[in-house]
Amino acid sequence: MLHLADTVRPEPTSVRAEPSSVRAEPVEAPAYTHHWDINVLYGPHGAPDFFTPDDITMFFGTDWKIHHNSSRTGVRLIGPKPQWARTDGGEAGLHPSNIHDNAYAIGAIDFTGDMPVILGPDGPSLGGFVCPAVVLHDELWKVGQLRPGDTVRFHRVPHASSIRTEPTSVRAEPVEALTHPLTPILDDRAAEGDRPRRVIRQAGDRNVLIEFGPLTLDLELRMRVQALLHGLKAQHLKGVIDLTPGIRSLQVHFDPTLLPRSELLQIISAVDDALPPVDEMVVPSRTVVLPLSWDDPQTKLAIEKYMQSVRPDAPWCPSNIEFIRRINGLDSIEDVFKIVFDARYLVLGLGDVYLGAPVATPLDPRHRLVTTKYNPARTWTPENAVGIGGAYLCVYGMEGPGGYQFVGRTLQMWNRWRHGTPGSDFEQPWLLRFFDQIKFEAVSEDELKTIRANFPHGGYALRTEDGSFSLKEYRSFLAENEASIAAFKATQQAAFEAERERWVAAGQNDFTSDDAAASAGVADEIDLPEGGRVLATSVPGNVWRVAVSVGQQVQAGDVLLVIESMKMEFNLLAPANATVHSLMCAQGGAVSAGQNVLVLIDEAI
Repeated sequence: MLHLADTVRPEPTSVRAEPSSVRAEPVEAPAYTHHWDINVLYGPHGAPDFFTPDDITMFFGTDWKIHHNSSRTGVRLIGPKPQWARTDGGEAGLHPSNIHDNAYAIGAIDFTGDMPVILGPDGPSLGGFVCPAVVLHDELWKVGQLRPGDTVRFHRVPHASSIRTEPTSVRAEPVEALTHPLTPILDDRAAEGDRPRRVIRQAGDRNVLIEFGPLTLDLELRMRVQALLHGLKAQHLKGVIDLTPGIRSLQVHFDPTLLPRSELLQIISAVDDALPPVDEMVVPSRTVVLPLSWDDPQTKLAIEKYMQSVRPDAPWCPSNIEFIRRINGLDSIEDVFKIVFDARYLVLGLGDVYLGAPVATPLDPRHRLVTTKYNPARTWTPENAVGIGGAYLCVYGMEGPGGYQFVGRTLQMWNRWRHGTPGSDFEQPWLLRFFDQIKFEAVSEDELKTIRANFPHGGYALRTEDGSFSLKEYRSFLAENEASIAAFKATQQAAFEAERERWVAAGQNDFTSDDAAASAGVADEIDLPEGGRVLATSVPGNVWRVAVSVGQQVQAGDVLLVIESMKMEFNLLAPANATVHSLMCAQGGAVSAGQNVLVLIDEAI
C-alpha cells in the first residue's frame, strides 16, 4: 500500500508482455442482500477445552447481526453469548475468552469477551482471545460487504472442501450435521521427558497454530517456540508466507497451492522432534528505557468514550488503575505505580495488536499485575497507550480497538518514515525486538508530548543497553525466590476471586451484547413549527457529543451532533443559519439510520 511521501521507482524493461490466451470462466454474479452465508473452518479454539458443545452448536446455528461499530479492523457481531467451558482464563485474564496471546489469521472470528468480531485485513496480528472459526480465504470478500443491520450465518465445512480445484462454490455442511465429532486439533503429541505436549490446531485454510504445554505463562515454552521458529526458517520452505510467535504458540501462514497442509504438518513434526533441549538456551536481550506518562489524559478520554458508547457499567471504569489495584489486592494506587516502574518487561511477541507493538511480561512474577481484558473491547485506543491484560503488558502501535487496562502512554513503536539505518533505533520500521527488556521512567504529559514530537525524527535519544537472557539463570532466580513469589500469588488469587464475587453481586458478571441502536427506530412524523426543518442521522451508532442546546443560534456548517459509528465519527452539520428548536436524542444514546434527531427553525423563512 502506498503512503504520502513514498518513493516509486519503476523498473525499466525491454520485454514486451504478450497478451494472455487464458480467459476467465464466466461466473454467476453474486446476489447482494442483507443476509450473508459465509463458509468457515472450525478452529483454532473449540469444544470441549474452551467452548461447550452447545456453544459451538449455537455459534453455527445463529444469524448474527452486524454491529454499527464495524470496519476493516473488525466486524462486530450481535447475538447470544456462550456458556463457556472454563470459569476464567487464569493468568491470561478473568474472562473465559482470555488466552495467552497468539497470532490471529485474517478472517478469524474472535470472541472479545462475549462479543464475537470478524477480524479484517486491518485487524490485529496477535491477541489474547479465543477464535472458534476462521473465514475461508475465498470467502473473505463477503466480509467486506457486511453493513450495520445485516445478518450473517457461518457454515462449517470440512478442510477437503476448502481446497479449490475448480471455480465452483464451496459446499457447507448442513446444520443437521453440526453434532458430528469434528475437532480443530490436527495433531496432538503427548508430553514426553523434557518435551512438552504439542498441539497443532487448524486456523483457517492458510494457517496452522502450534501450541506447547499447558495453558500457563512459562518462559521455557516461549524459548521452545523460538527454537521451532528458527528450525522452520532454516528449512527455507517454499510456500511459507510468515511465522508469528505468541506466548506459547507459533502460527504458520502458508500458501496451500505451493505447500499442502498435510506436507507442512509432517515437516513441523520432523523439525520439532529434532530440536535440542532449551535448558542451556541464551538469547540476546537489550534493556530499553521508555518514557511513560502515567494515567495519561488520552487514555482517560478513551475510557470516557468507552463508558459513553460501549459499556457504562464496566467494573474497570471509570479508572483502570484503580481496577488493577483492586483485582491484585494492593493497598494503594501508589503500589500499582511502584510495581509498574520497578518491573522489567520481557518482550515475548510483536504485533500485539498492530505495527510491531510488543506483548511483554515482567521477569519477576511478583511484578505480574494480572487483570482481565475489556468485555467487550474498546472501539478506540490512543496510539502508544500502555495497558495490562492478563499478566501481559502491551504498547498499542496505532489508534484502534483494544482491551488492555490502561496505565499510561509512551513514545512511538513504529516509524514509517525514518528507518533502515544500521545501529539506529529503527533498523526496522518497528522499535523493539523479541526478548528485549522494557523499563519505564516517569515523565509528565507535556514532556511526553515533546518526546513524541521529536522521537520519529531522531530528536530524542532512546536509552538502550545490550545484554542477554539465560533460561538457566532465570530458573535459579525463581528457585531462590520461590516462597515470596508464592505468597504474592496467593494474595493476588484471593483478590481475583473477591473481584469475581463483586461482579456477581452487582450483576456485572455478564455482558449482553444487545443492539440498543436497533431498537432506536426511525421516528414517527412530527409536527414542525413554522419554518421548522427536521434533521436525521444517515448512520446508526451512538451520539458521542451534542454540540448545541435548545434556543442556540447556529451558522451554516456548524457541528450540531457527532455520531460514533463504524469506529469513526460523523458530524451532523447545520444546513443553514438557524435556531435549535428541539433535540430528539441524548448524548451517549443510540440512534438508528434515518432517525430524526434535531429540529431547526430556518432563519431565512
